[in-house]
Amino acid sequence: MDTYHRGITAGRESTLRRHTHYSAEFRAEAVRLAETSGQSIRSVAMDLGISNESLSRWIEQSKEHPAGTPLDDEERAELEALRARVKVLETEREILRKAAAFFASETERTR
Repeated sequence: MDTYHRGITAGRESTLRRHTHYSAEFRAEAVRLAETSGQSIRSVAMDLGISNESLSRWIEQSKEHPAGTPLDDEERAELEALRARVKVLETEREILRKAAAFFASETERTR
């Protein structure tokens, strides 16, 4: 998913810049390359076509929460609550979809 925003440069608006959202797999592979290739972060970032600031941020984030780290109790509880909420929302969506179909067919019959 891409988003756009206007950057402010020296008090003036710059042109629209495109921000690309990279997948978790891409980020993890970029971090792995940066840590194992022996190249500088800037060099790896340039090779991948991303900014070195983004790659540096991803490396810091991976150090704070490495992949495969088990969830603590608070995170586990939040995950369970979110999964329960998703089930409720999916059920509500299905009910609304069926209701919309019912009322659409009723409207067609009354014409």
